[in-house]
Amino acid sequence: MYRKVHLRLTALCAGITTAIMIIMSLGYLYVSETALYENQYNSFKNDMNTITTNLEQQPVISMEWISKMESQNNYTFFLLDNGIPFLYNQLNDSYESYKNDILNECIDAYNRMFKIEQIQSSPYSAYHSEFQFTSSSVKEDFFGSVIKCEKASSLLQIFVFTSLNGLKKQIYEQRILFALINFIAVIFLSAFSWIFTGRLLKPIIENHKKQTAFVASASHELRTPLAVILSSAECCMEASPHKQTQFLNTIKHEGLRMSSLINDMLTLSESDQHQFWVQKMPVELDTLLINSYEAFQPLAKKKDVMLSIELPEDPLPVCFCDPDRIKQVFSILIHNAISYTPEKGKISLSLAYKKSNFYISVADNGIGIPDEDKSKIFDRFYRAEKSRSTKGHFGLGLSIAYEIINTHGGIITVEDAKGGGTIFTIVLCE
Repeated sequence: MYRKVHLRLTALCAGITTAIMIIMSLGYLYVSETALYENQYNSFKNDMNTITTNLEQQPVISMEWISKMESQNNYTFFLLDNGIPFLYNQLNDSYESYKNDILNECIDAYNRMFKIEQIQSSPYSAYHSEFQFTSSSVKEDFFGSVIKCEKASSLLQIFVFTSLNGLKKQIYEQRILFALINFIAVIFLSAFSWIFTGRLLKPIIENHKKQTAFVASASHELRTPLAVILSSAECCMEASPHKQTQFLNTIKHEGLRMSSLINDMLTLSESDQHQFWVQKMPVELDTLLINSYEAFQPLAKKKDVMLSIELPEDPLPVCFCDPDRIKQVFSILIHNAISYTPEKGKISLSLAYKKSNFYISVADNGIGIPDEDKSKIFDRFYRAEKSRSTKGHFGLGLSIAYEIINTHGGIITVEDAKGGGTIFTIVLCE
């Protein structure tokens, strides 16, 4: 399922980005090609203006000058003096026959575009007109210009045209370059989108796996007390009154275990749905820790475990926190320490205040936690030792403690104690 979602998100992300990139590329190409065309057309007009100015200033037009202008600018000239072709056009070996067809098409295009002759009042004048036309004989586009120089009754006409193949080749190469760039960009965008969407989905996939494992673990934990309850109820139906009392006590005990497990699961569910509310108020943490110490003192004595507490001598400032939630964390840590500390063991509670932070630690000299399990100890239903399942724990206590401290903006850590055992440390802000 997630693979299909990954593929669809990749296609969506890459598709949208590619579409935007292509639209921007097309827009740039349109602007660039329009500018190239206008620049070349303006350059052609400027050249015609320069040629016209030179013609006005030259009393005689030399073939050498015409040949030079053609070769330098890749232009083709055709000259008429009072309608009679110049000898230059007949003597020029480079003047191929097909250019005569282009000339006729240039004249036809000029006559269509400029039907009314320009009237000049000056006795000696020269003017030019530029236009674009398409030659059907060679299937090419051209810029054309007609230059007219009038003096008295003499009229010199110069037809100039140049092919746009160079411009089209430049535009074509630019399009190919952009297509290649876009193709490479699409490949990189697809790879980036695959990695990016994969990272986006990773927390969701991990959360789904955790939820699946949570449901499986919860079902497993509920199966055992439920089986005991069902078997005890079945035996109770045929047992003597004395045995019935024992079976009923077993049912009650297992029912309380199930109730405790369900309450823990509901607490974690509220945290997952961001409904894990805390009511912060000024709290004296030393008083709260002493209350927890006194509450677990009888259980510690029953297990023959020495429970001690160490508090600072100087008065402490109040801590803004939820007293019920923090007390729940103390209870979880102290109960775990008593459960996993052998007889004659020691458990010490301590409270310190440094740099606007409160440090609460619960240290024991019990069985300890292996290094490879420390990173997982706050996961739900996780037990570092198989033997822990016999201690009456479901593996949710530390998860709940972690969520409570995290909601308060604090941190909870675990490390090895000197000489064996474990130290859990809570850091809360003032």
